[in-house]
Amino acid sequence: MSVALVSSVYLDENSTKIRNKTVPWEAYQRADLITVEELGLIKKVDRQPRTRVESVLLSEGSTYAQLYLSLLKKVNRNDTQQCLLVWIADALTDHEERIPLFTRTNKADPDLPYLPLLKSLEATDEFVQLKAAQILTVLLSVGESGALQQYLQPFLQTLAQFVTNPAPHKRDIGVQCLECLLARYQVRQAVWANSAIVPGLLDMLRNAPGPQISYQVVFCFWLLTFEQNIAEQIDKKYDIIPVLVEVAKSAVKEKVIRVVVATFRNLVTKAPSSNLPAMFVAQLLQFAKNLSQRKWSDEDVVEDVQFLKEELTNHFQNLTTYDEYTSELASGHLSWTPVHESDDFWKENATRLNEKDHEQLKLLIHILNTSADPNILAVAANDIGQYVKHYDRGKKFVTDLGGKARVMELMAHTNPDVRYRALLSVQQLVSQPWLAA
Repeated sequence: MSVALVSSVYLDENSTKIRNKTVPWEAYQRADLITVEELGLIKKVDRQPRTRVESVLLSEGSTYAQLYLSLLKKVNRNDTQQCLLVWIADALTDHEERIPLFTRTNKADPDLPYLPLLKSLEATDEFVQLKAAQILTVLLSVGESGALQQYLQPFLQTLAQFVTNPAPHKRDIGVQCLECLLARYQVRQAVWANSAIVPGLLDMLRNAPGPQISYQVVFCFWLLTFEQNIAEQIDKKYDIIPVLVEVAKSAVKEKVIRVVVATFRNLVTKAPSSNLPAMFVAQLLQFAKNLSQRKWSDEDVVEDVQFLKEELTNHFQNLTTYDEYTSELASGHLSWTPVHESDDFWKENATRLNEKDHEQLKLLIHILNTSADPNILAVAANDIGQYVKHYDRGKKFVTDLGGKARVMELMAHTNPDVRYRALLSVQQLVSQPWLAA
């Protein structure tokens, strides 16, 4: 794991300035904050040419790993912390073999290497926070499972703050850290358990962040969807499929489309029943067909697009109109497709909402109770009215399942179309005879 995998112009420019700053090390020694021996070691690397520092680290790497982290543990000034974090990152840059020098410092002090770095995440100085996050990512990406289990959660809390922060450089570094850490399955489950990270990443995608950030955010989702439980739940919980479709449709870089299609492949492979209905509603099959007609430089894209097209074709080609409707219900994304206002459809299929203990009717009422989207609410209210209109015993079931009370609430909704559809539905509920089942 290379430090360069978490990088930004912000970190690079500030690191250059900090390397040339003067830190009052002699004053620290006179105040007994550092020892004479520590001061001697510091002078060998402080504001020295890179070649000189590399020569010192080559012969005394373990000593300096211990020194940097020990000093970071006991100093509180922002400028001193900045300097030490830059020295640590410089020692690790292009030298992955030095990572064990830092992780093994716990043998002399159990607080090292992680606690001083975690403390730096709480600093008031933004550079200190972000530089510490860069270094923690490097160490935790390859650290022992015990260290990961002990220190990951507080780090993820900070990364959640980064990806939801309005500052672009904080979001950028937060995403890069996650991108590196999610290669470990323990991290995937921990990120999934965090209530802020996935919504934060999705918000970034919805705001059209540009090709590179789009790629990195979707890459995080691709890694997450290797986990069975996440692949089963992520669309139901976060409505990710239509967002990814829009990202791919608007993408100008092949790598963005590649990682979106790879994510879809994971979702289909790991949890088809959970994701195919939403893919149908998002019209992913037609999009996959369009993609298959394009020329791609990457063979992985060709293979994944072909897989997606074949899987979706096999699943969707024999769907009846009612199957399409239940797929829409299962996805939670109701829209004004022709079936919703078709008397012929409802005459033929209204009673089928009662099958399997009113499974589809319950799903429709669940959408009515949980959706915040005015368009979905309007369609759902319409469907309740259609069900009652074409099934004369439906009023009792809708009432018993809480649908009538909810539709009546929607008559006061802020959206005029929701109010109108709710009014029509209530008229059907009131006018239809209430017959015993």
